[in-house]
Amino acid sequence: MSKRKVTEIVEELALPIVEEEGLELVDVEYKKEGANWFLRIFIDKPGGVDIEDCGRVSEKLSDKLDEVDPIPDSYFLEVSSPGAERPLKKPADYQRAIGKNVYITTYEPLDGKKVFEGVLKSYDEEAIVVEEMNKEVSIPLEKIASARLSIVF
Repeated sequence: MSKRKVTEIVEELALPIVEEEGLELVDVEYKKEGANWFLRIFIDKPGGVDIEDCGRVSEKLSDKLDEVDPIPDSYFLEVSSPGAERPLKKPADYQRAIGKNVYITTYEPLDGKKVFEGVLKSYDEEAIVVEEMNKEVSIPLEKIASARLSIVF
């Protein structure tokens, strides 16, 4: 089974559990690191999640995964916060990030660059606008390889 298919199935299984707990499902990752597979579930809520939130979701999701058994390989289940540099994937993620510092990579160069870091000024269905060193750059959504919040020190 493909990694993409696994994450889609797990997302369908995890979403009701996460929402029942009053949390947001941020992302699902299924990746091999060394000899081991890891299934990572990232959850959040206003003010952040704590160890109890992660534990409740992990326990309920583990039971559901054992029941449905959608993954043929053995794996380690990890449930955690997305962290301070949370990925931006959904429209709501971009909306919440307006006015915050972001780190964007693109699939191909735009104006000779593939990495943009600055303040997210706006978002719509077509593109985002990032202010980088007092210059606004419009980045089409289909060109974005990855996007996340960025901590400025």
